[in-house]
Amino acid sequence: MFKTGLANSTKGSSSPSFTSGEYQGQITDLKSQIVAARVTDIVLDENHPKWDIVGEWNGIGAIFYEFVNQSATGTATNYALPYDAQSKTYPLVNEIVLLFSLPDSSMGRSTNSKSYFYLKPLGIWNHPHHDAYPNPTTYGQNQLEQQDYKATEFGAVRQVTDGSTDINLNSPINPSQNTFVEKVDIHPLMPFMGDSLLEGRYGQSLRFGSTAKSKSTINNNYSNSGNNGDPITILRNGQPKKVSPKGWIPITENIRKDLSSIYLTSYQQLKTFKVASELYQSYTTPPIVPSLFTQPQIAINSNRVVINASSDSILLSAEKSIGLSTGGGVNIDATSNYISSNDIRLGSKDAKQSILLGDDTIEILKSLTGAIKDLATILQVERNWPEGVLATSYNSLAGNVLTQINSANGILSRLNDDSLKSKSTKII
Repeated sequence: MFKTGLANSTKGSSSPSFTSGEYQGQITDLKSQIVAARVTDIVLDENHPKWDIVGEWNGIGAIFYEFVNQSATGTATNYALPYDAQSKTYPLVNEIVLLFSLPDSSMGRSTNSKSYFYLKPLGIWNHPHHDAYPNPTTYGQNQLEQQDYKATEFGAVRQVTDGSTDINLNSPINPSQNTFVEKVDIHPLMPFMGDSLLEGRYGQSLRFGSTAKSKSTINNNYSNSGNNGDPITILRNGQPKKVSPKGWIPITENIRKDLSSIYLTSYQQLKTFKVASELYQSYTTPPIVPSLFTQPQIAINSNRVVINASSDSILLSAEKSIGLSTGGGVNIDATSNYISSNDIRLGSKDAKQSILLGDDTIEILKSLTGAIKDLATILQVERNWPEGVLATSYNSLAGNVLTQINSANGILSRLNDDSLKSKSTKII
């Protein structure tokens, strides 16, 4: 049947036999090539004592293991490499993986040369944080069940409430690799029909989903508008700081509370996305705030957002406007700033007073000051002869004007040395 296909398997027989020697041999051989194994150690850096055994840098991700249906003996040198060199999920110690016996790097010398390669960990507990299940013969089944399990009709579920499981999840012989910290409040994502989810161990996730107006008690924050099936993509790094300690209960993304998020929407409304500042007083017609917008948009939220172009430019372009809104200040630091516009208003969108042209204004002031100087010079020496008697030979008011004009720091000096002109800002 394996050779001819299902369509031909019933020809000449109403119930094909699987007990012939040939087929039975193939099934037995297949069983020997696919086995379940428990990870006992993993090599992730050059400090591992078995670094040389696994091939040094070529052995990154190599696991040591024990077969699940055997005791933990005789596996000191048995190791397996990742099955997929492009997409890898490195298992933790005590997680279960599937091993495949497949051709290895020595097949050039021997066509029968095979080694084990492993797939990503089995979802024993169906939880993204970890799915470890230590060997009951060494750890103690009763201890496991008392601390980490809750009985159900069809088996057990892992619902840790005591803060940790005390299961060894790190390398037993390489302290430099022991960085995994178990957190019992990491929640899986709530799925909706048709979703494709990729979840990390610490609350990172990528959802390829859609508007899903589900009637579940756990609902998402983006499906109150649009139609079922409208696509949405959500990249999330870290769940909210304050979450339920019941890490086995699913949650949904929250753009306002998750540590960092990128949303690519179609016709969803991100109702929880209240931005830091919705001050749009410079607009005659303010834009729709992000939490009410129901057309395609890209929303990014984090404590800080940094955009850097290392060798060229950052170009921002918009059909209507580019709005900058903040509760603090807008700071622009550059060696040069250029603004090209037919209408620039400062202080308010209703500003009507025009800015003076500095150079032309200085020239007009110079001319006006020169005329005043000439007039004051004449008035200074004016004689007054009331009733034929000299009343005064000096006009003090005109003299004071001349002093203000001609002194070292006077009006003419300041006009001529360009001290009134801006050194950095130019207008047309």
